[in-house]
Amino acid sequence: MRTAFLSSMFFALMVGITGVAHATPAAGAVEPVVAMQAMSDAKVVTININTADEATLQRELSGVGPVKARAIVAYREANGDFVSIDELLEVKGIGKVIFDRNRDKLAVN
Repeated sequence: MRTAFLSSMFFALMVGITGVAHATPAAGAVEPVVAMQAMSDAKVVTININTADEATLQRELSGVGPVKARAIVAYREANGDFVSIDELLEVKGIGKVIFDRNRDKLAVN
């Protein structure tokens, strides 16, 4: 009984190791072409923070809800157009995490 148990554990261990060995890409392996095509087909929407309304800011920017969208518009109305996207960090409620998450979507032109 002990031999059968040890044999089955050894077999399970070997199956697990070979599965991991086959699943792990070799050093210097090239990513699949399909994954690269999927990434190139994705469109990045650019939001002009000087002209976008609250609804657009909410819909298109990750982590921006009604309160933060209203704060962005209020800041813009009080201080004029944003000179650079980095100025968005001065808006109350917009921190580095939200800014970094949306950096590729932001524009001021």
